[in-house]
Order: sequence, then structure tokens, then C-alpha cells
Amino acid sequence: MNALPKSLAALVLLAGMGLASTAEAALISRLGGLAVYDTDRNITWLANANANGQMMWQAAKTWAEGLNIGGYTGWRLPTADPACGFNFNCTNSELGHLFYTEGGLTQGQSITSSAVLSGLFSNMQNSGYWSGTEYAPNPDLAWLFGTDNGVQGYSNKGNNFYAWAVRSGDVAAVPEPGVMGLLGIGALAWAGTKARRRG
Repeated sequence: MNALPKSLAALVLLAGMGLASTAEAALISRLGGLAVYDTDRNITWLANANANGQMMWQAAKTWAEGLNIGGYTGWRLPTADPACGFNFNCTNSELGHLFYTEGGLTQGQSITSSAVLSGLFSNMQNSGYWSGTEYAPNPDLAWLFGTDNGVQGYSNKGNNFYAWAVRSGDVAAVPEPGVMGLLGIGALAWAGTKARRRG
């Protein structure tokens, strides 16, 4: 059996490195520091965690939905996890995942104490942040997340809390890991066909 040509071996190595580097990083700065992509959740956060001050819930939703950051629209408030209830460690909510999983924080800690998050985000507040999820038992209430201690709770929509915009998907035009793998397989098949024709 013939050995792989050096150029083909290099291509396979590069494809593998691309897959490995993508899998390692969970939070990646995007749009020149204006946004942060979470590879775990496939969502992009606005890097400025306090771009518009405290607002009532409907104003916060309207603000997020009207954003155009670097030509990208489709922003919204993060989702909460109603099944978790009024509780700590709600990692299925988007803010809970950012706080506990990406930030490496535990209940009772403040979001500003996370070196990982402080290095990527600006203006993080130790306070309540609205989610876009309404509290189903009472339409006057909506879920929120306390970044001062990691608790998920709910409050009246008429109260003022901070808003942190997020959008589904990535804002960078880079191939997904699956696309990289398919490109690598295609390159291997092409090189193999070329090698057989020479032999």
C-alpha cells in the first residue's frame, strides 16, 4: 500500500487541527470585540452587557429586537428555564449557562468575579437581567437572572432590570466543524483519485 503524498498528509493534518481548535474554545470574540460566540449553545452574545441601562421588560425586548450589530439583526433577550423554577444552578437557561458553565462560577458568586467573562464582556452588572421568557402562571411577570448571585427568579414586567442581547447562531463567516470535515473528506477523495491516475 502506498504512503499518502506529503501534500495530502499536510491537508489531513490541517483539517484535523481546525476541528480540534474549534472544539476547544467555548467563547470566541467576534465582530472586532462587539460580540462573543458561545460554541456550546450556538448563540452569540452582545459583548456590552449594559448597552442601554435598566428597562422594563417590554422596553428591553423591543430594544434587543431592534439591534443591528455589525450588520447582524435577529437579536433578542436570552431564554430562561421555567422547569428549573426560582432556583440556583439553572444551567439550561442561556444566562445560567453563561454564568455557571462558561464563567465557572458557583451560586453566591458575582459575574464580575469571573476572569473568563470579564476578559470578553464589558459593563457586566451585579444585578438582575431580564430573560425573554414570560412567567406562564402570571402574564404580568417574566423570568430574570441574578448575576450578583446566580439565582433564576421572576419579577413584574413593570420593574426595571438590565438587558443583555443574544442571537441564535454565529455571526462569523467561518465553516462549521462538520463542513470542515466534509471538505477534508472531499480533498482526500480527490487526492486519492489523482494518485490512482498517476499509478
